[in-house]
Amino acid sequence: MRLIKAFLRLIRLQNLIFIALTQFLFYYCILLPLVESSETQIFLNQGRFLLLVLASVLIAAAGYIINDYFDVDIDQVNKPQQNVVDKILSRRWAILWHFILSGIGVLLSLYISWTTGLWYIVIANLACVLLLFGYSVSLKRKLLSGNILISVLTAWVVLILCLSEFRFAFRTQIDPAWLVVQNKIMRLGFLYAAFAFILSLIREAVKDMEDLKGDARYGSRTMPIVWGINGTKIYVAVWMIVLLALLVTIQVYVIRFHWWWAVAYSISLIIFPLVHLFFKLFSATTSSHFHYLSNIAKTVMLTGILSMAFFYFYL
Repeated sequence: MRLIKAFLRLIRLQNLIFIALTQFLFYYCILLPLVESSETQIFLNQGRFLLLVLASVLIAAAGYIINDYFDVDIDQVNKPQQNVVDKILSRRWAILWHFILSGIGVLLSLYISWTTGLWYIVIANLACVLLLFGYSVSLKRKLLSGNILISVLTAWVVLILCLSEFRFAFRTQIDPAWLVVQNKIMRLGFLYAAFAFILSLIREAVKDMEDLKGDARYGSRTMPIVWGINGTKIYVAVWMIVLLALLVTIQVYVIRFHWWWAVAYSISLIIFPLVHLFFKLFSATTSSHFHYLSNIAKTVMLTGILSMAFFYFYL
């Protein structure tokens, strides 16, 4: 039982549930209703969709394992109580599980691509495996590159679904009615992807400030080390202003449709917590302060993704 609990902590079970929830909500609340309204056959049927979710979860789990594999020394400083690798699970078993989970994820992606003709799925997921490995080995210790990569991969969780239904004009004659639906899918997909990307940039920078002590000891070149805490706070504040401006603009647009419950939800559970994070940012000084801010960002990510449920009723 102790080993199972440790393994679930190693693969970040809560984060994996979050990834699956994101894809389920986008598929069933946005993608499927829109495609069915156009009376067009969906490329990614429910069986293939479930396999894609499983592939995404397995690849992410493998990424978390390899990240902890290379971060054993840093984690001894930053979070000694949470270490699994070398304490409960040996490094040899950790690397083996990484290859098993990522291998199954890529094979599932290959099957989906083979049955749908969407070959970019296996190519993209294989790239995700390689990029997560590169992130763990070196990119996460470099200025900006690691943060940007993780943010792009976070956005990809949504983008892979909306792109799965993209029809290329040169491949087939496209029904004009379908183009309207396709544009809606792409707009909503890129909207949520942009939200996830910017919020991930914010959270990764906050986590860098939280982990400053361990990162500095082992030669990392993260933002707080290169730019200092104040410089990193300015970076976070700029992105927060961009995100808040985007969210407020969306609310103004949504009000035109009289989606009052969606507006109330967004203001109370997305915008207000972000404003709270913004003001708390400047007074944060300790690792526990930054951990608190990181948790707020993670919670807002959840409430933001849960807002997809409104489209099930409004579309």
